[in-house]
Amino acid sequence: MVFPMTERLVLHEYSQSGNCYKVRLTAAMVGKHVDRRQYDIMKGETRMPDFLANVNANGRIPVLQLGERFIPESNAACYFLAEGSGFIPTQPFDHADMLRWMFWEQYNHEPNIATLRFWMQSIGAANLDDLKRLQMPAKRQGGNAALKLMDDHLKDREWFVGDQLSLADICLFAYTHVAGDAEYDLSRYPNVVNWIERVKGHPRYIAMDA
Repeated sequence: MVFPMTERLVLHEYSQSGNCYKVRLTAAMVGKHVDRRQYDIMKGETRMPDFLANVNANGRIPVLQLGERFIPESNAACYFLAEGSGFIPTQPFDHADMLRWMFWEQYNHEPNIATLRFWMQSIGAANLDDLKRLQMPAKRQGGNAALKLMDDHLKDREWFVGDQLSLADICLFAYTHVAGDAEYDLSRYPNVVNWIERVKGHPRYIAMDA
């Protein structure tokens, strides 16, 4: 099918995905409404010809749609939504540092914590193939290394960049706060736990299942 094109914001998503949640959370934090269009990734709905032709040729979600334009990649969509808000620092170093944490989240954090969560929650440990089973210890180690780095960074500060909540915090929060779903022990990282509660305390915070 061909999706109707309007100027409203439409989020093509899978609700249990942290990458999709971070886009919804950013929208809520900045006070923007997004319509939600759900796909079942377990049934391969983002690999269907209509999706590939009309939404994202890469076959992945989330994708943020504005009229006939599409923004794949979760952190790019978050950046678009937060542009002009207080969640994007204007001071050049802090702005670059925010981007640094957003890049790090996708390269060092998400590939370990999010992947292990998906394997354990959506596929099930008993159903994993041999290759995934062999990768699990490395994913576990990489995820714990990411959480420790976060915990160390938060030792003497409340937020990841500057002195207030930024887009870096929102993007890191999405998969960190559900790391327990992948059997990461967050109690080992008290500074991270306290930071999670600070993010949840924002007046426009929405839960993942909202």
